[in-house]
Amino acid sequence: MRLGCPVLLAVALTPLLAFGQNNRPDFTGVWNNASLTPLERPASLGDKQFFTPQEAAQFEASRTKELNRDRRDGSSQADLDRAYNEAFFDRGTKISRTMRTSLIVDPASGKVPPMLPEAAKKWREIQTNFQLHPADGPEDRPLPDRCLMFSQAGPPMFPGNYNDNYLFAQTNDHLVIRAEMGDIVRLIPLNGRPHLPSSIRQWSGDSVGHWEGATLVVDTTNFRTSLRSRFGVIYDGLTDENLHVIERFTREGSGMIRYRATVEDPTVYTKPWTVEIAMNRVNDRLFEYACHEGNYGMSGILAGYRAQEK
Repeated sequence: MRLGCPVLLAVALTPLLAFGQNNRPDFTGVWNNASLTPLERPASLGDKQFFTPQEAAQFEASRTKELNRDRRDGSSQADLDRAYNEAFFDRGTKISRTMRTSLIVDPASGKVPPMLPEAAKKWREIQTNFQLHPADGPEDRPLPDRCLMFSQAGPPMFPGNYNDNYLFAQTNDHLVIRAEMGDIVRLIPLNGRPHLPSSIRQWSGDSVGHWEGATLVVDTTNFRTSLRSRFGVIYDGLTDENLHVIERFTREGSGMIRYRATVEDPTVYTKPWTVEIAMNRVNDRLFEYACHEGNYGMSGILAGYRAQEK
């Protein structure tokens, strides 16, 4: 049973929402970033950065068929890897309104830049160790398995397979973003507060915001690091204590936020990379993602490996 709990946040913020916004764009509302656009541009598209409407329709049909968890192609392992049935997914049926062929807009290749040699070596070692010790304890599992971090929660806020709604609540000096996935809340000061001391680390980092004209810029540092990717299932790559994310929120009319996020990690990647995602206004509400209520999946994973070892 899914229990709705947006009322609690709404009641808590009601007195704050009465303040004015100094004629700046107001992001308050529920937004959705579900999209069939892949993070990286498919090799078959070469250097093509934008779809035509006809090409978009063809890609959407092909992508929907490719991602369909109910299809059977004769490979028992492929069928097993698809896990949940299609009924559990809500990834959308359209590409992003930006019409881009990948979420990555910089570099122009539409690909995540290569890792530096030392970072690539470290990542290979992590992957090898994970193959040998995938579930000695809960700390060995990816962050989503542990209910700690999800690609949708961000930053960056990537679209996922489901739970792509976000509740924004804005005041004169704060922006609150509550991600439906993981029920994770980010409280972003807009009042000039400096970053927290570098000794304080958080899974979602420490975010501070400021205005550049009509664009809200959110700067995030102080990420807590893990041996497993913090980007969830969308990109299984390394990040470390030097990760730095700069997000830009720009209203385009009443129904869309153009969201850009630049990932900088000078000890991991050869260059920064930027994603662009359309967030669409929806008349919807958020539902509780009760991952921590028992986390039966984690118990099952660990119990399964203990049984296998016996």
